[in-house]
Amino acid sequence: MHRRIRQKSKLLTTTATLAVAALLASACGNDSSGSSGGSKDERTTLRYQGSVGQVTLPELAADLGYLGPVKLEWIGNTISGPQDIQAATTGDTDFGGAFNGAIIKLISAGAPIKSVISYYGVDKDQYSGYYVLEDSPIRSARDLIGKKVGMNTLGAHLEAVLDAYLKKEGLSSGDIDKVVPTVVPPVNTEQALRAGQIEVGALGGILRDKALERGGIRPLFSDYDLYGTFAAGSYVLRTDFIKKNPTTVTHFVEGVARALEWAKSHSRDEVVARFTQIIDKRNRKEDKTAIKFWKSYGVPDKGGLITDENFTRWIDFLRDDGQLKKDVKPADLYTNEFNPFRPGGPDAGR
Repeated sequence: MHRRIRQKSKLLTTTATLAVAALLASACGNDSSGSSGGSKDERTTLRYQGSVGQVTLPELAADLGYLGPVKLEWIGNTISGPQDIQAATTGDTDFGGAFNGAIIKLISAGAPIKSVISYYGVDKDQYSGYYVLEDSPIRSARDLIGKKVGMNTLGAHLEAVLDAYLKKEGLSSGDIDKVVPTVVPPVNTEQALRAGQIEVGALGGILRDKALERGGIRPLFSDYDLYGTFAAGSYVLRTDFIKKNPTTVTHFVEGVARALEWAKSHSRDEVVARFTQIIDKRNRKEDKTAIKFWKSYGVPDKGGLITDENFTRWIDFLRDDGQLKKDVKPADLYTNEFNPFRPGGPDAGR
């Protein structure tokens, strides 16, 4: 087992255990999810974390009127998927989204959550690349030994892809352990790379496109190079919330699924215009520059339907690296029960 991964796994497991304990303690004294037995008793306001200068699928769904009676309550922003799903686990929010590998680890550690819909993925337009300076001596995976690789958070998508690349290129566990994933806020990654504070920077979306436009950097590899098109992350809800609020969950998942298909079926200019209106209306004093570079949510499956393959790749990877506290199966991790595009669902075949 990699030393770096063992240390990280221990930290994430401890965090997950604390998150589960906090959730159980909260549940003992306060049933904030509403009582079961009918939709009139269900929670219809969902607390969530957003992302600065971006429009999430639930936010788009709300603006399109696809959530029905369900309202969203924004409580702040995050740049970390693991933090977002931990907040959902503890009940600080009602849903959160993260890389599927992070979800696997949290559920393996005992978190009572379940994935309900894919919300981001990787395709030819929406991907994360790992970039070095144009004159960098780094040309291969082996050149990364002892080097710092900047990314938004640890234990999530970007670190898992990095480890998968190193393993695929034949590095030993000991060599992989010497590569240094380093947390850098996404907006500072390009600057840190050009200043020599890191040797490699993981960049996606507008940050990637603007950095490439300025020149002086080149790609080493990308998640699209490794895996092609795939759904990478899911929204999760607590299992007790799902049980007590099935109608609300149905409205939420249906709305997000239809918003995803709306984005796929409209021109990029139309989607960007809608995003701009949403950001203007919510008045959070945000820079709208990033919206102009939006290309895709990257989710290939109709309506964000989840498949076993979305998880099995990462289950196998995490098991091989010793990161799972206990083994899990795809059935433990997700449900398509509320997705309108599921076989037999109201939007099936559309």
